[in-house]
Amino acid sequence: MNYVGIDIGSTASKVVAIGDHEMQFVLPTGWSSKETTLTIKEKLKENGIDVLSNDTKVVATGYGRVAVDFADYVITEITCHARGGREMAGNDCAIIDVGGQDTKVILVEHGMVQDFLMNDKCSAGTGKFLEIMANRLGIALQELFDMAESGTVLPISSLCTVFAESEVINYIGEGRKREDIAAGVVDSVAAKVSQLSQRKSLPEKVILTGGLSHSQYFTSILSAKIGQKVEPTEHGRYAGALGAALLAKEKSK
Repeated sequence: MNYVGIDIGSTASKVVAIGDHEMQFVLPTGWSSKETTLTIKEKLKENGIDVLSNDTKVVATGYGRVAVDFADYVITEITCHARGGREMAGNDCAIIDVGGQDTKVILVEHGMVQDFLMNDKCSAGTGKFLEIMANRLGIALQELFDMAESGTVLPISSLCTVFAESEVINYIGEGRKREDIAAGVVDSVAAKVSQLSQRKSLPEKVILTGGLSHSQYFTSILSAKIGQKVEPTEHGRYAGALGAALLAKEKSK
């Protein structure tokens, strides 16, 4: 049997397969979740997984989960991220997921979701904010982090992405160093994520998932702002897809 989890995010789509064939990959979601879903279907088939076969069970989650018309089950992001995050953490934990369009804080206790918070009304504390600012600085996202590590934080106080971008433009006009602006951008996102996280009482173990999950630099800043250690996860961007694949297996039983 093959168990496939498909997490269609607003920026990237993640896929995890477990069972007879094990693999994971990520694709840009692009403008159409439907087209991305077809690409995923073909890529899986090329690797020996036929999503229409009785030997394959599929769970879809994420922003564009309804586009996965061949899914056996459609499950919410919170449930899938909690299951995948718990697997990665090895036990109960708090999961901070910084996604493209939203940020989630999920508390897992006794293997179940006990509580969660989601910031989906503003992009200022998300990956999209970082992409916009990197584009404004004329650099790639990874370069933004590389520059930020060697920079001195310039304060970015606006809670709105549009006004924050204006602050960045002003700094550019003043001739400030890109490293310092980059440091200010990353620090601003960490501050907004920590504000959301601190609205709940966090357990001892806290992990970071999402597109920034591998960054030691970001987790160190976030840890300092929250006041406790936040652990990076090497494959944290796959947490939702992994949780979906595990739930496909559990539901099949």
